[in-house]
Amino acid sequence: MSVQPEAHSVQPEVLKANEAYAASFGDKGSLALPPARRFAILTCMDARLDPAKYAGLAEGDAHVIRNAGGRASDDAIRSLVISYKLLGTREFFVVHHTDCGMQLFDDEIMSDLLDKSLETATIDAQGWHDHGHGPGSVHGHFVKWHTFKDLAASVVEDVKRIRSHPLVPAGIPIYGYYYDVKTGRLVEVPEATAIGRASA
Repeated sequence: MSVQPEAHSVQPEVLKANEAYAASFGDKGSLALPPARRFAILTCMDARLDPAKYAGLAEGDAHVIRNAGGRASDDAIRSLVISYKLLGTREFFVVHHTDCGMQLFDDEIMSDLLDKSLETATIDAQGWHDHGHGPGSVHGHFVKWHTFKDLAASVVEDVKRIRSHPLVPAGIPIYGYYYDVKTGRLVEVPEATAIGRASA
């Protein structure tokens, strides 16, 4: 028995698009498990970023790990370790981006909003506002949200964290970039790439 989608849900559009995609799937079912181009990208979940387009990827080319901010969280590093240890990737890219929502709040703001309600908040020139009717939850106070204020510094911080992680080999180069949402260009953060340089 199938569950009916919510009113105004995008689910029917997604399923229709998938039908069209599957109809022309061709020989993609024979792609190998390891990524063909042997690299991984850690980047943000922001809908304006399309790693397949900005990095020239086709299915099967690379691992793309996404989270809010593209941060080097424990789970992101878990995925990177699996990527190289079991699936043979040889290079990592950390790609943050301009106009990132992670620069618009901090841990205190987020936990306070969640205290009030679990409904969607809004932001204006005066800051964030919760319009929900509760109940909220105290659990937001126990989460590290990995926000940041300085874009380039956040890239440096994440490359440094990956580079210094005891499970990441010194021989894997880690490149630091940010994506400019106004131009579509990848901009290198030289300090991050220098920190991520591979060594023997």
